[in-house]
Amino acid sequence: MEMYSRQKAVLEVEYFCEVGTGLGPTLEFYTLLSHDLQKVGLNMWRSNFSPDKQSMEIDGDELKNGKTNNISESGLSLATSDIVQAPLGLFPRPWPPNADTSDGSQFSKVIEYFRLLGRVIAKALQDGRLLDLPLSTALYKLVLGQSLIYMIFFLLMPSLGRFCKNYKSLLVLVYVHRAIADLCFRGAPIEDICLDFSLLGYPDYILKPGEENVDINNLDEYISLVVDATVKTGIIRQMEAFRSGFNQVFDITSLQIFSLDELDYLLCGKRELWEAETLVDHIKFDHGYTAKSPAVIITRDYGRIQPKAAAGLLLVGVWQLWRSILAT
Repeated sequence: MEMYSRQKAVLEVEYFCEVGTGLGPTLEFYTLLSHDLQKVGLNMWRSNFSPDKQSMEIDGDELKNGKTNNISESGLSLATSDIVQAPLGLFPRPWPPNADTSDGSQFSKVIEYFRLLGRVIAKALQDGRLLDLPLSTALYKLVLGQSLIYMIFFLLMPSLGRFCKNYKSLLVLVYVHRAIADLCFRGAPIEDICLDFSLLGYPDYILKPGEENVDINNLDEYISLVVDATVKTGIIRQMEAFRSGFNQVFDITSLQIFSLDELDYLLCGKRELWEAETLVDHIKFDHGYTAKSPAVIITRDYGRIQPKAAAGLLLVGVWQLWRSILAT
């Protein structure tokens, strides 16, 4: 991608030892790459789920070492548990400012993954390709150069937002009543909760040096540091790498003419569910295929069995199915 993303020509992908060329393999490439960039083991995204570490090798070292990273013969992942579960969309996980950035370190790989992500998104937009990449509204705002205000932070990260909101409500009582010693949170003094100055969910991210614990006197400082680490300091280098990769294709500021919804539509499409009849109506028969061909019938029946299948996943399944039939 680094080699070809700088070129203005439309990128088309062809797989070795396969007869298929053109749009089909290219769309499959973007879909599989979208899924690989969502792996938990890459440590790119916020996630509460941490399975055994998986990694994506851009140079194909895994194949050289005999590792397939849970990829089936069809090229699709056998395990969905290593995909980040983000109901509200993908958002970068925070890394501490003192994270090791030397070559080969985990954080240096994260930086390269975000640079790759920038190139991929920019090239997909340039060529009119869709990605199966559910980015969050908050990330789109950062891409467009907009700031994340406090309430947006609450809305996009409900659990962490509720946590901060509850403590902020407690601070209001402090300012109003000035009765610090008598204030409790859910029946317990703040000191008894035993919070230290590390980021929730990321104990290696130290918000403030020292062994000081959170109490009612420094609670406001703690909440401010949590918010800053989550939407600013902890992700600033990842976003800089993303913009750097994107700008290698075209200027990222060009996207500022679009709204958040428009940008999501350009990158991921409508994300509507496909019915079997809709799928059949939009199939263009060629290369000897007709409406009665076995591949078309199987595809139509699959759509009826799985009416809630996502459009992107269905396209990949159809392409894999047709390739297997052609190979027989």
